[in-house]
Amino acid sequence: MSESGRGNMGNVVTLEEGMDAPSFSAEDSNGNVWNLSDVLAEGKRVVLYFYPKDSTPGCTKQACDFRDNMIALSSAEVAIFGVSKDSAKSHQNFTAKQELNFPLLLDTEGELMEKYGVWREKKNYGRTYMGIARSTFVIETDGTLSMAKYGVKATGHVVRVMKHLDLE
Repeated sequence: MSESGRGNMGNVVTLEEGMDAPSFSAEDSNGNVWNLSDVLAEGKRVVLYFYPKDSTPGCTKQACDFRDNMIALSSAEVAIFGVSKDSAKSHQNFTAKQELNFPLLLDTEGELMEKYGVWREKKNYGRTYMGIARSTFVIETDGTLSMAKYGVKATGHVVRVMKHLDLE
């Protein structure tokens, strides 16, 4: 990760609704490469969500909520991708244990996190550090963002995304 993403919060990208989504090509934990442009060309909207760590309580709750709503999401031509800095092995274990039915993308170097501005200064118990802000982006078929939310809560978040997609 470049130094520009560290320290000074003024250097962190903040995406907003209506902006073009940063393009990406990323590998999932099974070695499949996903290109945003290819998924959009299939006429699908994309929900790209960033979470701090595999198998932690909030991240598990959020992933399982997406899993449990996958039939409605898939039938509405919505592709879901989860992203964290965890390894392929960690993603594989998380996917198997929770029976996840969508890809978890690898971003061990934080390039995708930097593009989407989710690697941010965080505060916890009086300590300040850089980490992943739980964030969700909805990318429309034309490549624009219709949702760009930073610092979301895991509980109830998928319901809010479903409402945004007119699926609730």
